[in-house]
Amino acid sequence: MTHAVFVFDAYGTLFDVHAAVRSHADAIGPDGARLSEIWRAKQLEYSWVRSLMNQYQDFWQLTEQALDHAFACVPSADPSHRNDLLEAYRELDCYPEVPSVLRALKESGAQTAILSNGSPAMLDSAVRSAKIDDLLDAVLSVDELRTYKTSNPVYEMATTHFRVFPQAISFQSSNRWDVAGATGFGFRTVWVNRTGQQDEYLDLSPAAVLPSLDGLPALG
Repeated sequence: MTHAVFVFDAYGTLFDVHAAVRSHADAIGPDGARLSEIWRAKQLEYSWVRSLMNQYQDFWQLTEQALDHAFACVPSADPSHRNDLLEAYRELDCYPEVPSVLRALKESGAQTAILSNGSPAMLDSAVRSAKIDDLLDAVLSVDELRTYKTSNPVYEMATTHFRVFPQAISFQSSNRWDVAGATGFGFRTVWVNRTGQQDEYLDLSPAAVLPSLDGLPALG
């Protein structure tokens, strides 16, 4: 293959971040989608703010804080379901194509990894629940650095681990800001635009845009 290593963002790319609320949709009620959107947006916002402040808290703490804020913003959602949602978040569904894509990459001779804001415990739980642990050569967490994407040292974790130059790595993310950061670092980047978002960061464009991971092995 053209690239020796394929590195994936976890949340939103391999794992469906809205699956937790969907799994309790009846209990949460008609504003579940809004609750989930706020939860995700604040989870990310808190990571960026913490990075800028140099006051790190791990991603699980931020996930809890973001959910509490989401409940405060959506009064129709009963906060007594907080623990149920958090437990569901530990075992998010992976997207249906993920196992077959990872397997195809491995069979081609490439190495595969996750590089994520998630804490080690979060990632371990998600990977085991999705049964993709045997399809990954490494699971890298920013917790080791105590900062978050899009800081360059985060992306450097992958080059250091695999002992390759950035150009040897293909990096996949559903988050356009993450793609921008990885592009700036020097990775070949693929934006997995699952929801048809408008492009941005036009000076840091991905090498390819896919609607899912299905087409990734063919890119090489």
